[in-house]
Amino acid sequence: MAHRVDEIDKRILYYLSVDARNTTTSDIAEEAEVTPATIRNRIEQLEKHGILRGYLTDIDYRAIESYVKYQFRCTAAIPDRKRLAQSALEIHGVLRARELMAGSSNLVITAVGADTDAITRIAHDLSDLGLDIDDESVIEEEYHRPYTPFGPENVPTGPTLTDFMSLAGDAEVVEFTVSEGADIADRTIEEAVGDGLLAEEVLVVGVERDGDVLTPKGETVIRPGDVVSLFSRSPLGRDALEVFGV
Repeated sequence: MAHRVDEIDKRILYYLSVDARNTTTSDIAEEAEVTPATIRNRIEQLEKHGILRGYLTDIDYRAIESYVKYQFRCTAAIPDRKRLAQSALEIHGVLRARELMAGSSNLVITAVGADTDAITRIAHDLSDLGLDIDDESVIEEEYHRPYTPFGPENVPTGPTLTDFMSLAGDAEVVEFTVSEGADIADRTIEEAVGDGLLAEEVLVVGVERDGDVLTPKGETVIRPGDVVSLFSRSPLGRDALEVFGV
């Protein structure tokens, strides 16, 4: 019999998706208005029924020497897709295999290599399994957020990324919409820099408000709903964007 997931279970899944490592059963219990023992029992049941399948780490491989994270889009014969996905996981350096409901490019393999030779070796191993590699690319960054319908009604939505451009020399231009309740909302750009919300190497190069394009200056106030364009000389980390959300 399938396990029925109720609102408390959904809230547990939401908060564990936010930060499983630093979220305690007491934290969830307080928000859900139940006891910590109830939360612990619910987590055990979610694990037992295979709904909560694990707690994966989020590792920035680019920060470790010259490691690179790579994605291969492959095509497998549909009857062999599951078997080939599981076989791909046995290849040294492969982290993840995703099956897609598609006739072609129906298997996505994520791998990490210390150099281009390692990635080339992984590509050859995938081909040796019988997979056709349709496309391959370096994963620059991955972004994660919990499934908000499982969270509380007043959960903030965070900034909405609307555009991204990678420039020469690791520079980036990012455009997104500022959220209600963001740390930077209702502050001037000058105040945001003074309070450490904006790093000095990050420049606000554009602000669009109600269809009008503003020329950003030190005294320009950032408002919720503004579409803000940032230029950074180096890749923007998550902390740099979180001040525009919550």
